[in-house]
Amino acid sequence: MIAPAKLILALDVETFEEARQIVDDLGDAVEIFKIGSQMFTALGPFVTRYLQSKGKKVFLDLKFHDIPNTVASAVKSAVSLSVSPAKDPHFAPLYMLTVHTVGGKEMLEAAARAAREHAKVLGVERPLIVGVTVLTSAAKEANLESLVLERAKLAKQSGLDGVVASVEEAAMIRRELGPDFIIVTPGIRPADTSVDDQKRVATPQKAIEQGSNFLVVGRPILQATSPRDAALKILDDIKR
Repeated sequence: MIAPAKLILALDVETFEEARQIVDDLGDAVEIFKIGSQMFTALGPFVTRYLQSKGKKVFLDLKFHDIPNTVASAVKSAVSLSVSPAKDPHFAPLYMLTVHTVGGKEMLEAAARAAREHAKVLGVERPLIVGVTVLTSAAKEANLESLVLERAKLAKQSGLDGVVASVEEAAMIRRELGPDFIIVTPGIRPADTSVDDQKRVATPQKAIEQGSNFLVVGRPILQATSPRDAALKILDDIKR
């Protein structure tokens, strides 16, 4: 059975103060936050630990892609973020991270193994690992669906928990890889908002109908007059 869809807010802002304000404004409306290369490059683990200290789940979206040993080491470092510096009982372990499926089977297997083994050593919960298939900013091409499915199958064979894929490939992935394979769908836009620089976007309703587990939303919430109201509206769409 496919689990109910969940909202992930892409915290793509420039400063910690902006991030803190957004998190405070949202309160308990949003549980999962995506930290991408912009925020992590600017603030490093500080921003993830801040969110974790508030009991928030962090989706670390750094799309690791390198030789297997380097990616394994990076995954170990990510898993170490689950250890609370101050042994805070409210501290949330790292929830999910991304690797890029372009790295190939050996790299993906090394990532899955590193997460599993290092989490056991540290005595923490293992984060979910999802493989990026094709970026949603990529234009649709004739062989795109077959490429995404090939990479999704590789991710599953390599021990990953799921993939990041657009809504246009979600139904195909769900049908081919079953109900337990996680599908994270970026490029989610409520019906009345701009698509910005995304090429393959969808409304929350369509993404859920196609089988997505996690819906990643950024600018429609971050740029709203009231980010909390915008988030609650999307959550209401998800519930309906």
